[in-house]
Order: sequence, then structure tokens, then C-alpha cells
Amino acid sequence: MARVVIALGGNALLRRGDEDSAEVMRKNARMAAERVADVADLGWEIVVTHGNGPQVGRILLQNEAARDWVHPMPLDVCGAESQGQIGYLLQVTLGDVFYERGTERPVATVLTFTRVPADDPAFRSPTKPIGPHYEEAEAKRLASERGWQVASGPEGQWRRVVPSPKPYSIVEASVIRQMAESGVVVVGCGGGGVPVIEEGPRLVGVEAVVDKDLASAILARDVEAEVLVICTDVEGVYEAYGTQDQRLIDRLTPEAALEGLAHGTFPAGSMGPKVEAAATFVRGGGQRAVICSLDDAPEAVRGQAGTTIA
Repeated sequence: MARVVIALGGNALLRRGDEDSAEVMRKNARMAAERVADVADLGWEIVVTHGNGPQVGRILLQNEAARDWVHPMPLDVCGAESQGQIGYLLQVTLGDVFYERGTERPVATVLTFTRVPADDPAFRSPTKPIGPHYEEAEAKRLASERGWQVASGPEGQWRRVVPSPKPYSIVEASVIRQMAESGVVVVGCGGGGVPVIEEGPRLVGVEAVVDKDLASAILARDVEAEVLVICTDVEGVYEAYGTQDQRLIDRLTPEAALEGLAHGTFPAGSMGPKVEAAATFVRGGGQRAVICSLDDAPEAVRGQAGTTIA
């Protein structure tokens, strides 16, 4: 049976403009579960990954709001907490959908570690904003007290910034592969996984975030998936996006995708990481990667929607 990794964007559980509540997250998780189940009905072995930006942001806000009563948790612990939270919602809604369809497909969530190089240059130049916004004085006070790096944003508000190192392997990949081979729909690598570095035989969590799409590409490689599907909130990769001349790109080679990245055709702040992840997966031996909307995921697996990199 062929294997696919389906990478759900952060909008899969909390869409732009939605109220930040458990009820809304569960409703959106149910919609994502329907599309994943559609792919399962096509006969694929499935591994699901997901973003965690809104959810880990909420956890960090809760950290700050309660800091006078309880000890704030470090970022690696917050990332692990978000994996459990989102994994639970996806696991329970997938189970509901399979039950209602009369399909016997067990579902399991795996808390996932992602190896990153200890000497990655990102650790020397943190750039990824996380958590709440602060006034400048408050941001600098927290930076002094907690050893944070902070930076001002486009509207003059300040945020904490952390490294975003490049992943190179997924610790639990062999377990996830075995589970998928046995018919389990596995939810893993949430939010890119908890970033860890190797200190001899030990794995140590670090204050950083890993790009979810790049981690999904590494996981897809490591579990020997044939296809990587990266779901987002648009139909695929566009040329001249946002202009009157925008055009959906049906197909790209990995070389053309990487060339577009180098020339800024696919900006780092939007489609760039997805294009890089797709090209990375195909160049690493994957048959094809597809960038598509969540609703089009079943058609994308069949090669009938989205932008295919192959």
C-alpha cells in the first residue's frame, strides 16, 4: 500500500477570524478529519502532521498571564503541550469519522522530537517571532530577566524572537513508519516537532521552533512515503500572486522550485517554506509533492489538484 504524509496548515484548526475556543478548534479539526478520511478511503497509508502557531501562541500568552502564580514553562515544553492538545483533537475527530463511515482504521498521536544541528547559524541570529506583543520597555525588561532575544515588529510593537534551525531527522520516524505499515493513521511532528540537539547519547530540548513543512518533508523521507501533500489556505503555488496577472502553477520541477526560491519568486514569509519543503522531499527520493488547499487534498493525492513538484 502506498504511503502519504499530509501536512495540515495552522488554519486546519484555527482559521483567520475564528474565535479562539475549543469548540471552534474541534469543528475545524472535524473538517480536516473528513479530508484525511477521504484520502484513507482511496487506500493510502497515512501520516498526518500539523502546524501549531495559534495554539502555542495561546499557551505562551497563558504563561505570561499566570506568571505571578505559576512558573512559566520553557518553549520546548510548550511545544510538546501543543502537540498533545492538537493531536487529541485530530485523533478524536478522525476516530469519529472512521466510525461513522464504518471504516476500521485506528488512529494514534506520537509526541515527536526533531533533531536540529547544535551549530545551526539560526542559534546565533534568532528571527522567528513568538508569543504576545509588548511595549518596548516591557520587552527589554523581560529580555534582561529571562535571557530572551526581542525585536520590534513593523508596527513598533516588540516580541520575543527565537531561532528556527533546519531539521535533519525525526527521532520517532521508525516507530511512525511501523505504525503506518500496520494500518494506523498516525498524527505526528506537530508544529515541526520539539527541536532537540544531541549531547552525546542524550537528546536535549532547545528554545527554538522548527518549520512545520520542512519537518514534514524530513518525516516523509524518513518514513519512506511516496507522496507529500502540504495543505494550505490557497489552491496551490501562484505566479504573480495577489496581482491581476496571478496564475496557478500546475507543475514544477525541484530545480525550478529552488531557482524560484533563490530569485524571490516564492517569498520566505508565505509560500517559500512550502516550496522548499516540497522540493527537498522530491530531491531526497520522494515521488512527488503537492501544495494544495485542504479541501482539495483527496484530489491532490490523485494528481488532480494543486501544484505538483516532481
